[in-house]
Amino acid sequence: MITKLKRQLGHDVHPVVQFIKYGFVGGMATGINILVFFALGWTLLPCLTEDDIMVKLLGLTVEPVTEAARQWNAGFCSGAGFVVSNTVCYILNRLFVFKPGRHSMMKEFALFFAVSGVSWAIGTAIQTQLIAAWKIQTSIAFGTNIFTALLINYAMRKFVIFKG
Repeated sequence: MITKLKRQLGHDVHPVVQFIKYGFVGGMATGINILVFFALGWTLLPCLTEDDIMVKLLGLTVEPVTEAARQWNAGFCSGAGFVVSNTVCYILNRLFVFKPGRHSMMKEFALFFAVSGVSWAIGTAIQTQLIAAWKIQTSIAFGTNIFTALLINYAMRKFVIFKG
């Protein structure tokens, strides 16, 4: 049992198992991203409104915030969540999902953040546009940001950064 578990946690596994592990690691990183985003958005960098779905679901009390501050703060909250979650994601992907070694560790880390940075920038631009132009709830706009990043990141990590 232990041997089989060690084998499944290793790098030489069937692509379906690899994708499941990627999903699990990505889910953990996404959870961290969400936690950081909403913790900051509720406390230090207010970007949530009374009608926001997460405010209602969690029963939070929020202070009124201008649209300009909401857009700006949501971007900063997203950036903080990106840095924390991406660091965790890199470590776990390197240890359990993809084969390291295509590049030096420093180059691999830089590429990981560069690819994630591009996907974050695209997702955050979409998030900001959804808030600014269409007055979409912050939580829904943030969800769109995360989904965009997921699509870009998997392909780039599997085929460009790691050995597969």
